[in-house]
Amino acid sequence: MTTFYEHTQQWHPGELAVHQLLGSPHRQGSNPTSRGLPAPYGYRVAASPLVAFGALDSSGRPWTTLWGGERGFARPVAQGVLGVQGLVDSAHDPVVQALFEGVEDGEMVQGGKEGGRVMAALSIDLSTRDRVKLAGRMLAGAVVPRDQGSSNSPRADGGENKDERGGVAEVQLAMLVEESLGNCPKYLNSRTIRAHLPSPSLVSDTLPLPAAALALLARADLFFLSSTDGRTMDTNHRGGPPGFVRVERNDESSSPGGTVLVYPEYSGNRLYQTLGNLHQRPQVGLCVPDLATGEVLYLTGTARILAGAEAAGALPHSKVAVRITVAAARLVRDGLPFRAAEGPVGYSPYNPPVRRLAGEQGAGEAVAEPGAATTAALVGREVLTPSVARFTFRVSPPPPPEGRVLPGGHVTLDFSEELDEGWSHMRDGDPGSLNDDFVRTFTVSNDMGSSADAKKGYSEMQITARRHGPATALLWRWNLRVPLEVKVVGFGGDERFRIAGDAVSAAGEGEKGRCKKTVFVAGGVGITPLLAQAPGLLSPPEGQGKGGEWEVIWSLRAEDLGLAVDSLERMPGLGERVRLFITGDSGEGQEQQEEERVQRVEKTGAVVVRRRLEEGDLKAGQGSKYHLCAPPGLLKALVGWLGGEDVVWESFEY
Repeated sequence: MTTFYEHTQQWHPGELAVHQLLGSPHRQGSNPTSRGLPAPYGYRVAASPLVAFGALDSSGRPWTTLWGGERGFARPVAQGVLGVQGLVDSAHDPVVQALFEGVEDGEMVQGGKEGGRVMAALSIDLSTRDRVKLAGRMLAGAVVPRDQGSSNSPRADGGENKDERGGVAEVQLAMLVEESLGNCPKYLNSRTIRAHLPSPSLVSDTLPLPAAALALLARADLFFLSSTDGRTMDTNHRGGPPGFVRVERNDESSSPGGTVLVYPEYSGNRLYQTLGNLHQRPQVGLCVPDLATGEVLYLTGTARILAGAEAAGALPHSKVAVRITVAAARLVRDGLPFRAAEGPVGYSPYNPPVRRLAGEQGAGEAVAEPGAATTAALVGREVLTPSVARFTFRVSPPPPPEGRVLPGGHVTLDFSEELDEGWSHMRDGDPGSLNDDFVRTFTVSNDMGSSADAKKGYSEMQITARRHGPATALLWRWNLRVPLEVKVVGFGGDERFRIAGDAVSAAGEGEKGRCKKTVFVAGGVGITPLLAQAPGLLSPPEGQGKGGEWEVIWSLRAEDLGLAVDSLERMPGLGERVRLFITGDSGEGQEQQEEERVQRVEKTGAVVVRRRLEEGDLKAGQGSKYHLCAPPGLLKALVGWLGGEDVVWESFEY
């Protein structure tokens, strides 16, 4: 046991390597992992209705599964020994097959005095957000089909037991627990678990992943993973918002690397036991359950740790990520002996927003670097509405022509030097800040090219933004007499989102007459891409022509009418192309001011409609092209209404 004691009290080489890779401090002998199974941990395991288990198959590949349904199905039965008794899918569960490979049904497997196959476990109680990690070896176990003595076990739903459910068996297992560690509640999405009698059926065991597996990954807000350093194993949980696991590749070819997943590693306890194992031996096994339906996806493959710029390059806003190349997969329908009770999910307040892959529409990242040491200095702030302001920056040195943002493009700014508080294990007072890199992308609402001042060495940049989150709150409250400089990460923008140059016929440039009509549909501050383009559209440069026909449909809250007044009065001629849909009211006592603002908007030539935007308002005739920029809820409705039309869109999810 000397070797084991050293293992639990110190760091193994993989953990040390990850500490160094991520710049995390460590101290000799500070590993909090406990020997055996202390009584407090044993009690927490027994109180948990679910336990994830990890094991290695005959090829040394890790797999992970999830068992349970009722509290107490796994509990201490002797000092340092965990007893498990519950229903499993013996036909498709890869951990059952790994632990009991070559064993007849009902035959007892004996692991010997020092234990048998290496394994790991994670007890988890989603209702209380509690979890305990366990590692050790299997002492003994058996898998008994339900028609060989287990058919009299009661069903939790009170129904009649039937043994024709193929593959359902009872597992009886004793695990020698050599290591244990309690984990924090971060990223555990709260649910209540109920027992269920499954009827498992294999949907697919081939690659690439079928549509049903991709759909499961798209809605998954948790998964379990197992890893090994070659001596022991680790099983743990990863959670987040639905869709936090991204599918980077899922090729039809059967060549290695055809299916690749990427997920972000959020801020944790900095022990790096999983990442340390993956650094030492880059093999991983995943279990992705759908707790509502009992569908489960088992995966095994190889993992690569991405850190720093490499992580952000794959999954923007991530400091650490893991890329998994899938080697084998099984999708099983109704394969879990439990269900989550109906009702809303209690999502963890620590979950950051979904981070999309670089290149996914909506990722919102800069694509052109402005050059070394480019900064943006805040020099002006104009409050337009109670929650919207226009901020003016001086960007120096000005970006070169090849790196300059096009009208309607965006800039990415790094506020971390002002806002990042560094690492902490928990931060209940401000949980959202724990995984925030404080890098933000904004639409540039002026034409930076026309504001470049070569003599003074800067370009003027304007951002019109709503106060939402720490970065805009900083801009809103900053004392302008004190300098504020933030790093410019880069500029970007989709050429397709530019209205200029759309004056081509619907059938192609070779036909005359039927020019596309461009319709810009905006919600709130989604008008900003148009504001940068409007001067050039209303007064195009000599020789460029007037372009095609275009109009603006703008949905705006009444309290934000100040934004409409400012935008339309500053740009003569723009109002004549605008239909403004006003929702809500400006608040008690603001009726007269609201009416005055409406009159000012109407004087610019805009048509004002006092109601919500509806599907019928968007019909602009055959051959129209729609540009959409709106918050997520409205954008989803717009895309649905315009099915089959020529549509390009941008979202401004923060």
